[in-house]
Amino acid sequence: MKTAVNYRKYLWVLIGVSVLIRGMLAAVLELGNDEVYYRLYALYPDWSHFDHPLMVGLVMQIFSFNLFFDSEFFLRLSSLIFGAINLWIVFDIGKLIRNERTGFYAALLYTASIYAFVITGIFILPDTSQSLFWLLALRQMLRTLHFCPHQSKSGIRMMGLGFLLGLGMLSKYTTIFLWFGIILYILFFNREWLRSKWLYLSIFISFLITLPILIWNMQNGFVSFGFQGERVNIFATGFNINYFLTELGGGFFYNNPVNFVLIMIAVFAAFKGKLKINRAYSQIILLTTLPLIFSFLFFSLFRSTLPHWCAPGYTSLVLLAAVWLDQKKEVSKFMTFVPLSLALSLLTLVLVLGFVQIRWSPFKIDHSTNYHDLGKHDPSLDLTGFHQTGEKFAKIVQRDQLNGTMPDDAILTGNNWFPLANYDYYAASPIGMKVYGIGSLDHIHKYAWINQQNCGFNLGMDAYYITDSRDYRSPFGVFEDYFETVESADTIQIYTGNKVVKRAFVFRLKNLQKIPDDPFGFGLK
Repeated sequence: MKTAVNYRKYLWVLIGVSVLIRGMLAAVLELGNDEVYYRLYALYPDWSHFDHPLMVGLVMQIFSFNLFFDSEFFLRLSSLIFGAINLWIVFDIGKLIRNERTGFYAALLYTASIYAFVITGIFILPDTSQSLFWLLALRQMLRTLHFCPHQSKSGIRMMGLGFLLGLGMLSKYTTIFLWFGIILYILFFNREWLRSKWLYLSIFISFLITLPILIWNMQNGFVSFGFQGERVNIFATGFNINYFLTELGGGFFYNNPVNFVLIMIAVFAAFKGKLKINRAYSQIILLTTLPLIFSFLFFSLFRSTLPHWCAPGYTSLVLLAAVWLDQKKEVSKFMTFVPLSLALSLLTLVLVLGFVQIRWSPFKIDHSTNYHDLGKHDPSLDLTGFHQTGEKFAKIVQRDQLNGTMPDDAILTGNNWFPLANYDYYAASPIGMKVYGIGSLDHIHKYAWINQQNCGFNLGMDAYYITDSRDYRSPFGVFEDYFETVESADTIQIYTGNKVVKRAFVFRLKNLQKIPDDPFGFGLK
């Protein structure tokens, strides 16, 4: 007689290994462009922000104890914890729709997803908290929508669903697609909910929770809605097949090629009615995921999109892939073992190669020969070198202050949110230097509000400007319109191992002669 497999025990082992690996990487990898920018949400909290709602900043504040612990590890701590919780949720959903083995397979596939393991599981992004509330909401839907609204607990569960979706929308706007899927399911399969007060109370709860977004946008000319709307405005540009292929390819690689293939197989099986689960479960999962995926595939025919925008749809579909694998397990262990092993092996390969390249740059990705373009085509350099730059920048500032070249109250400035946010965290913050952005709202983003909180510009101010060879932007012809003189201060060589892989260029901008235009009409003086 076979002993029942304790998949819950295996799940805890998986969670432990996942947290350990992700924790080590979170501690040693420098923050990426987006991460240092979202740290500004925690440093300058508000009811909402130019790019996204408030949640990413709030969780950073909570888990770093209001930035008391301001290291990469603590800024990313919520990603580690939420990633562990997400594995349990995925397991629990798999158990709900079929059995514990399905849940464990779903947890393995979720772990193998580069989006789930790295992008939301290590990095701190709006997707981090969205992934938690998205999965919790999906679990709640599967326990609620196909039941009669008059049954015991249905109303409470529906209101809980509205609460979770509200928190999801406070994380990222695309969570609204879950409400879209809910309405579709109700219209097609369970119209009894339309006569239930609980549905409308649930919608109202979501609305109440997301009021900070609406109020902030009303106070700021709906600038965030306008910015996000423009990103998917299909009338602003023409048809571009390259955008579409990039989006499709991104979905393929971000979610792990093996996962992607399994998801496609499982979706087709679901449409043919060949998945052995309650049909309501597959209907709910499909209606809450496919609209998101197909919407951004459509947008990508005309606009440049980013693959992680629709990634929650793919990570939810691993549940159906797990069901398909569980069915195949009953036929052949080989048909389950091979794809799961291959998916996890691909993730391991990506992690090892990525980490080695970031730390030691053994693979020559960039072949630039121009002095100012060293490392231009090597994306691994986005996660290294900023600590070195910050340490050497502090010495340059100290030298300039000692010889009277620059005053003690000089600021750091830039004309684009990245890499300005990188140098804000790694160069300016450690020495207590204020940071201002100069430029249009589309370029400086949150810095338009930070300028205001820092009391704006004053004539006669001196500033530093840092740019690097990964994305060199000369200050000449840009800052000469504002400052009396623009001069080179020093060049910082950035090493991985014993070789120079990137250069940072430090400039002095002296004697502000013209107050930069306020990009959002704050009326700064």
